[in-house]
Amino acid sequence: MTKIIFQISTIALLFLCNLGQAQDFTGQATYETKMQINDFQFTKKDMPEAVQAQLQEKMRKAFEKTFVLNFNKFESIYFQEEKLDAPAPGSVGFKMMSSTEGKQYKNIKEKISISEKDIFGKEFLVQDSLPKWEWKLENETKKIGNYTCHKATILIPVSEEDLKDFEESKKIQANSKTTFIQIQEPKEKIITAWYTPEIPVSQGPDEYWGLPGLILEVNDGKKMALCSKIILNPKEKSEIKRPKKGKKVNQKEFEEITKKQLESMKDANGVIHINASGR
Repeated sequence: MTKIIFQISTIALLFLCNLGQAQDFTGQATYETKMQINDFQFTKKDMPEAVQAQLQEKMRKAFEKTFVLNFNKFESIYFQEEKLDAPAPGSVGFKMMSSTEGKQYKNIKEKISISEKDIFGKEFLVQDSLPKWEWKLENETKKIGNYTCHKATILIPVSEEDLKDFEESKKIQANSKTTFIQIQEPKEKIITAWYTPEIPVSQGPDEYWGLPGLILEVNDGKKMALCSKIILNPKEKSEIKRPKKGKKVNQKEFEEITKKQLESMKDANGVIHINASGR
């Protein structure tokens, strides 16, 4: 028993030492993101399987992006890595679907999140409190690169709003003759994260945070972000600045604005048309 108590005390002391060292701790993590789109269905029955496969491949490529997370003990900024490559043929039509995100700032000391978002050319600055993630710490571990990572999960139930939106979408598509992507019935999902206490900051990609170590991988069943590179305490430290670009709104206001914008884009059948050809 004395040996066990000594081991626990030693682990606690090491963790506290790490936290102390994290006072001026900075780093940069690079993440590769992917989207699972195999369960997308198309409503047009006579669409050849080869064409469906091509559209799914275009959609998959449109969601493959590289993001960078600059972080210190309390703050982080998450943004898409800039590339000078020309867009791939056929990818233009999915720009609206793939991403409307700009820089995303998190401050775990002040418990705030500030994000730059764009809706069809209109810029917004969404500021709200950090989402509260009720993580369940699991006993599994695995290696990501050179780091030992621990598993954490969250079960997200289906909300009444999700069910309501699904029923409305079914009614619209039942009365429509227009080709479109079949809406899938909402299901509860499990968010799985892998974090490493070896990097003692409670940060992570996108909106995720709140674990005793940097999140190196997160998967919600549809979208995955996997860390591919880490630089700790770089000689040239990147300044973490709060985003300031766009009209200031909170998350609820932004969701209402998005919903109204999408409603205004629907045709007489209630369907939003998306050009998947890139022309």
